[in-house]
Amino acid sequence: MSCPGQSWGRRRVLASATGLVTGSLLPLAGSSRTAAAGTAAGAAAQYTNPVIWQDFADIDVIRVGGTYYASASTMHYSPGAPVLRSYDLVNWEIAGHSVPLLDFGAKYDLNGARGYVRGVWASSLAYRPGNRTFYWLGQIDFARTYIYTASAVEGPWGRLTTIGTPYYDAGLLVDSDDTLYVAYGNTTISVAQLSPDGRSQVRTQQVFTAPSSVGTLEGSRFYKINGQYYIFLTRPANGQYILKSSSGPFGPYTMRQVLLDLRGPVAGGGVPHQGGLVQTQSGAWYYMAFVDAYPGGRVPVLAPVTWTSDGWPVVQLVNGAWGTSYPGPAVPAPTRQVAPMTGVDTFDGTSLKPRWEWNHNPDNTRWSVGNGLTLRTATVTDDLYWARNTLTHRIQGPTSTATVLLDHSAMRDGDRAGLALLRDSSAWVGLKRDGGVTRVVMVGGLTMDGNWNTTGTGTELASAPVSGGRLWLRANADIRPGAARPGTFSYSTDGINYVRLGPDFSMGNDWRFFMGYRFALFNHATQALGGEVRVTRFELATP
Repeated sequence: MSCPGQSWGRRRVLASATGLVTGSLLPLAGSSRTAAAGTAAGAAAQYTNPVIWQDFADIDVIRVGGTYYASASTMHYSPGAPVLRSYDLVNWEIAGHSVPLLDFGAKYDLNGARGYVRGVWASSLAYRPGNRTFYWLGQIDFARTYIYTASAVEGPWGRLTTIGTPYYDAGLLVDSDDTLYVAYGNTTISVAQLSPDGRSQVRTQQVFTAPSSVGTLEGSRFYKINGQYYIFLTRPANGQYILKSSSGPFGPYTMRQVLLDLRGPVAGGGVPHQGGLVQTQSGAWYYMAFVDAYPGGRVPVLAPVTWTSDGWPVVQLVNGAWGTSYPGPAVPAPTRQVAPMTGVDTFDGTSLKPRWEWNHNPDNTRWSVGNGLTLRTATVTDDLYWARNTLTHRIQGPTSTATVLLDHSAMRDGDRAGLALLRDSSAWVGLKRDGGVTRVVMVGGLTMDGNWNTTGTGTELASAPVSGGRLWLRANADIRPGAARPGTFSYSTDGINYVRLGPDFSMGNDWRFFMGYRFALFNHATQALGGEVRVTRFELATP
């Protein structure tokens, strides 16, 4: 789990918070697209980076048959560890989540403590052909490692086991004989072998220590390619290295640099790093990394990879940089199109679509879907950061707008409901009901400190009277990286004419919260429980 602009690992960051090289050092030579996905092999179109302009960090990417899957970090959001699916490495959809519930302690329920910037960090996704099972592996809170399994990425996912060793920034390898190995660690890299049933550790051994000239290495990804073992490692947040062993998974390993301070493909963003290697059906290789792109978060980028004659990867450059565009992977036409990550959700059916994640675990007795999303107040607080059942959605870059239709007729005095731009500094547009009167308001000044304690619960910056029982709320977010960017709020009584409310909200681009800004739907009480709102429509749109 890398830290932009710093050369130390996440462990030190959390504790402190309570140039391309050539020659023998190898160069590492959604998405807006110029043609539709699904082109036949040999007729691939161009794709443009980032392939997904949403916050999906610490990517692990695999292929099973003709389908590609990727997993990402989610910290304190629940469910955790989304699984993305693609048929061409360029067009992606969210298929499910590997961690259905953050049942790792009361803090993930906002019960007496909070789990902000904890939870699901860099983890690993793998497929085991021997039992036709998907595996997710990750450590939580430096305490222990959890393994979840499923026969399909949509789920259901269940916990297979808990292992006492915390495999930090782990990469899971299913060897050709179906044995499970884990590469993990920060600067000191180790390899563990798991039991045949995957439930316990049978051996662990230190295999490499990063030289002082390199510094921190973490973010392991573990591969066996042409009989050689490779551990792909990140130097946060500007370098990538690879270890190679010809003598088995326990080494010894030799190291080469893959990239350092490489110019990335997203204007204002960082160096591509901490991702995974994947091979297409035709034998071509690609590296999917992420780019630090705050205030939106960390966004995936894709580049083709070739191999030297002595077995080292080289990612292909365009004019000395990670390309803003490349020819699309030559893959067979997909049998189906992926679901878009933008568009309209009317909350039909019996469950939330996988694009949604709660801020910490929800109280499942106080929300429902079907004919809209009903949010019953679940917490009495004046602090949104303590309010349960706040439902979040990633922002689509470079700019996008979220619009919700909210039925507020069942709000009670003291209730607060609306649409937020949520991070460690937040703002929202929504409704306050007090003394039998309902107003639409814009609130700013919701803030946290570096230990993620609340330092500001919000100040009302603008308001207007409202009548009737429903209102459209809108938030526009500019998440182009490189600087603080504006978020704006408005409302409408007819869904056609919108009235701007309040000043610009400055969305900061500091990295330390790790997750990017999100749109968030909320309803909490400040006096007593019992009120509710119903969201009948959510639309995420780009210009």
